[in-house]
Amino acid sequence: MSLEYKIKTQVDYSPQISYLVSQMDYVRKTTLDSVKGLTPAELDFLPCEDGNSIGALLLHMAAVERGFQIELFDRRRPNQHEIDEWGAAYGLGGNGRSTIKGSPLEFYLTKLHEVRSRTFQELSKRDDEWLFEDILWEGHASNHYFIWFHVFEDEINHRGQIWMTRRLLTASNSQSHM
Repeated sequence: MSLEYKIKTQVDYSPQISYLVSQMDYVRKTTLDSVKGLTPAELDFLPCEDGNSIGALLLHMAAVERGFQIELFDRRRPNQHEIDEWGAAYGLGGNGRSTIKGSPLEFYLTKLHEVRSRTFQELSKRDDEWLFEDILWEGHASNHYFIWFHVFEDEINHRGQIWMTRRLLTASNSQSHM
């Protein structure tokens, strides 16, 4: 089966949620393509002193999505266990740099897959009315559609950082072989 580049309705989802799922699937495919074959050392590479590693960015993507699952599907704030588990990845920075390292690519891919699987399972239980329901998000009028759009928009932004970091890593590796 060949990959289709279409935004379309999908089995198990309402029409508008299908379109959202199509977009989330494509963005995730391109993210996974951007990290294929990376070693733990490459995943841990820091592009600059206060930058984020590719591994940290991948875990951050999962953490952001997990946070929205808790808020929108579970209708609550994260508990202390969830903050302890995801806080470094959610916030990145110094805490992320000191704790998110040493893992193989499969670790990050598994986290991304587990979180996304729950998102899709939960979205299949909802309809377009829920998707467009008015809610308040960070003090602004919003809806569920915008927030889930923001999840993959954030992933796209970080995927750009991943591509830049890979280029720096490639340049760094070729200079060290001279």
